[in-house]
Amino acid sequence: MEKKILFISRGSTFMVDAITNNLRGAGLEVKKCGPAVGQISESTKDIDIILFYLGDYLEDITEDLVFLKDICIEKEISLSVIGDEAEIGILKKVIPSALIANTFSRPLDIRKLVSTMGDVVEGRSKEGLKKNILLVDDDPSFLKIVKDWLSSDYRVTIVSSGMQAITYMAKSRPDLILLDYEMPVTDGPKVLEMIRSEVGTSSIPVFFLTGKSDKESVTKVLALRPEGYILKSAGREELVDQIKGYFLKHKGER
Repeated sequence: MEKKILFISRGSTFMVDAITNNLRGAGLEVKKCGPAVGQISESTKDIDIILFYLGDYLEDITEDLVFLKDICIEKEISLSVIGDEAEIGILKKVIPSALIANTFSRPLDIRKLVSTMGDVVEGRSKEGLKKNILLVDDDPSFLKIVKDWLSSDYRVTIVSSGMQAITYMAKSRPDLILLDYEMPVTDGPKVLEMIRSEVGTSSIPVFFLTGKSDKESVTKVLALRPEGYILKSAGREELVDQIKGYFLKHKGER
């Protein structure tokens, strides 16, 4: 597998050139583009790792950042960023922390950056062998926590709405979906109905995530016939065990 990174920056500076040269010197293939929708769209066709050099222009490219966020979700691209505290704060107003794999603060330690990006490349190569879980929830804090819990054993893709989940599944097929039962606009039951109505997605297993544990609520969830449900109050061990148990039970299935 080629070791390729897309390096996004606005123009070339001494530091941008130094980073590029050091990455290439470490045996990584670096492709470069600017932070604009057209350039990002064209440059991410064969990329699954992005390194983004931030600048004081971020507030002027909100639409481009939204596009970058969406394409990282859609194509499961790993995003790492370089910037100062203020720039990273602006970025996170558009791109949630859960989507950012690594943050490198300035002043920059280039050796650490190169080493980390090398690890990211190697990790992405190995990730292809892992089961892919699609995590759907409108709470960014919950997304980050659960992704952290699962990422060591699974490839975890996160989306924050039902329609983002449907859009993702138009191009990718997860091995398991963890679906929030209660979401605004398009709730979990509606998303499950849409999943089951399409031939390409109808057999994908779905676990509902629910915050209600009373008998009436659980009965209502199970009436929709998901593969299972997980209480949002469950701790790390319980959640991981339920998912691990499901995959062990259905080992060899797809």
